[in-house]
Amino acid sequence: MTGGTNGRMKNHMVEEGLIRELAKILNSEGLSEIEVEQKGMRIRVARNVTVSTAVSPAIAAAAPALAPAPAAPAPAQAANADQENHPGTIKSPMVGTAYRAPEPNAPPFVEIGSVVKKGQTVLIIEAMKTMNHIAAPRPGTVKSIMVDNGHPVEFGEPLFIIE
Repeated sequence: MTGGTNGRMKNHMVEEGLIRELAKILNSEGLSEIEVEQKGMRIRVARNVTVSTAVSPAIAAAAPALAPAPAAPAPAQAANADQENHPGTIKSPMVGTAYRAPEPNAPPFVEIGSVVKKGQTVLIIEAMKTMNHIAAPRPGTVKSIMVDNGHPVEFGEPLFIIE
């Protein structure tokens, strides 16, 4: 074997290992996509995300037109350290735009005081033109809402507190 062929095989093995590690992170964090760039090489790992039938098909087309509802009261903005570390905090599993309702003029999925069931949709995060339903990880009562409709969210950002 020549040095060039051996180098390509080594790079292929490194790429394969990196892809496997990215896939593990994707699954463990519940992400729909992850991308890294290093040493001039970019690798993107993605999986198909199924949009629940509870969302109107019009939402995908209307998503760019969604805006915060002017009559809706603003959620609590005090996302302090106590709220971030609260055991009932639901954090964003991805970067995207948060939508509190299934379509522009519909009521929000939940309000402060709403009783939710495990698996119930509490929010939609649009990422890469895909609507990702964020479900309640456990049953409880919504105590705090820390995200505004139509606003961007970051990975790990606190969204709700459910007790």
